[in-house]
Amino acid sequence: MSLIAPSLQAYFADRLIRERRVSSHTIRSYRDTIRLLIGFAANRAGTAASSLTFDDIDHKTVGAFLDHIEHERGCAPGTRNARLAAIRSFYRYAALDYPEHAATIERVLAIPLKRTDRPLVTWLTKPELDALLAGPDQRTWTGRRDHAMILFAAQTGLLASKLMNVRIGDVALGVGPHVQTLGKGRRERVTPLTDTTVITLRAWLKERGGMPADPLFPTRTGGQLTRDALARRLTKYAMIAARACPSLAGKAVTPHVLRHTAAMRLLHAKIDTSMIALWLGHAEIQTTQVYLHADLALKEEALAKAEPIDSKPGRYRPPDPLLRFLESL
Repeated sequence: MSLIAPSLQAYFADRLIRERRVSSHTIRSYRDTIRLLIGFAANRAGTAASSLTFDDIDHKTVGAFLDHIEHERGCAPGTRNARLAAIRSFYRYAALDYPEHAATIERVLAIPLKRTDRPLVTWLTKPELDALLAGPDQRTWTGRRDHAMILFAAQTGLLASKLMNVRIGDVALGVGPHVQTLGKGRRERVTPLTDTTVITLRAWLKERGGMPADPLFPTRTGGQLTRDALARRLTKYAMIAARACPSLAGKAVTPHVLRHTAAMRLLHAKIDTSMIALWLGHAEIQTTQVYLHADLALKEEALAKAEPIDSKPGRYRPPDPLLRFLESL
């Protein structure tokens, strides 16, 4: 029986870090999944984590682990699926080096994802975004930074992790103003900036100063803001903005809501979904279709253009007694 520890070490060091060069966020996510799985399996097998074999973490153990995180740890089905995706990734890698465990690995890879509800995305209308931008007190350094940061996020649609990693040198405000980032899959993205964003960033950079390698939106001590800090500040400003814009009271404003807002603004501007997918860095255009489902105004517009159906109301009546009986059940 082969120990699983050497394969795990090679998986993280060789496959994820050296070969695929995945982001630190992906490394942490996969690490947490494997750490939880190993701890669960070791407790279940009554052995040390470093002594676990592939037979100790078969499809039954993985299935029990997935049930554990969903029902005992209270994780949502989406989180369960994310954990399973990380486990599958490791087992696909291990299948190449451990053919003697092919049957065990194949059964783990066959565990299906759990079907989940897909709620409509939350996004901000123009009045709501204007109210949110008015939330920061621009008489203070922090308020001016946060105003520029919210405007920048809502216009570019960057993921929170990418937004926090933007450096001064990544922003070009001359001819063809844009920001250059490294998106999902380590794909370089160049996102153009609007005139309003350029004016705001010029004023901010003049006050902020710093070197090209410094964070665009730093903490007061010059360090890099965290995603949690950004989320807390958005919640604070959303509460302030709700006083002037009551519709915000029913929305949880998160960094990802600003990304959705950028997408919906492009959609309302009649930008093709393939261009929106490119803007947001989506690998597949199907991912962008979620914004079409979320916008009732676009559906009403399509309905207005459709020819009305000329149909008289009525009810189906089965012609046969047996069919009438079955219909009545």
